[in-house]
Amino acid sequence: MTTKKCSSKEHNENEAIKYCQICKIYMCNQCDDIHSKLCTNHFSFFLKDDYNETFSGICFENEHFNQLEYFCKTHNKLCCVSCISKIKGKGNGQHSDCDICFIEDIQDEKRNKLKDNITILENFSKNLKSDNEELKEVLNKIEKTKEELKITVQKIFTELRSALNNREDELLFDIDQKIDNTFLDKEIVKRGEVDPNRIKEVLIKGKKIEEEWNNDNLKEMINDCINLENNINYINKIKESLEKYNSSKLDIHFIPEENQINNFIKEIKSF
Repeated sequence: MTTKKCSSKEHNENEAIKYCQICKIYMCNQCDDIHSKLCTNHFSFFLKDDYNETFSGICFENEHFNQLEYFCKTHNKLCCVSCISKIKGKGNGQHSDCDICFIEDIQDEKRNKLKDNITILENFSKNLKSDNEELKEVLNKIEKTKEELKITVQKIFTELRSALNNREDELLFDIDQKIDNTFLDKEIVKRGEVDPNRIKEVLIKGKKIEEEWNNDNLKEMINDCINLENNINYINKIKESLEKYNSSKLDIHFIPEENQINNFIKEIKSF
C-alpha cells in the first residue's frame, strides 16, 4: 500500500496511520486520538504494509476499504460491493462479470474442502524441506546452464566477428597489393609532383654538356649523364604505368556469390 497523507487540512503533511471506514478519511496520530474519543462506534484500521497478514474484513483492493461481503467464484477471492459494481471505472467493477455469491453461500463448500486441503498440506509439509533443497539444486543447475550457454554464444560470435574482420583485412590488403603493384607506383606519383622543373634543369644541363664536353671535368659530366639517364628511366616508368592501366582498364572486381552470402546469413540466424 502506498503512503497516504492525513485528510485534515491542518495535518495534510503528516503521514496517515489509520483509515475510518465510516468517515472515509485518513488520520495521522493526532487526528486518530481525537477521532477515537469522539467516534467510539466507528470502524477504523491501521494502514500497514503487512495488512494482508492480519485479516480485518476490509477490502484493500484498489483501496476500496469496504466490508468484504461477497465471494468471487471465478477468482476464488473475497470482494466488496465496489468490486462487483456494474459501473466500471476508478478502480470499481473489476469482478462485475464474474460468478459472485454471498460469503454465507460458500461456507459449506469451503468447510467440506477444508479437510481434504489439510491432508494435502500435511503431506506437503513432510517433504517440504527436502523439496526446497531439491528446488535450490535445480535452480542452481538452471543458472549454471544459462551462464554456460551465454558464454558459448559469446565465444562463437566473437570467433565469427574475428573471422569476418580478418577476412575483411585480407581482402583490403589484396586490393592494395594488386592495384598498387600492377598499375601504380606511388613513389612515381610523389616524385612527379616535384620533378618536372628538375627534369627541365637536367635536360638543359645535358644539352650544355653535349655542347661543352670537357675531359677536365669528366667525373662531373659523367655524373650528370647518369642523372639524365635516371630521369629517363623515371619517365619510362610513368609511361609503363599508364600503358598497363589503359590496356587492362582496372578490371578488378569484388563480386561474391549473393546466394552464398544469403545462405551464410540464414545459417547464422538459425543458430
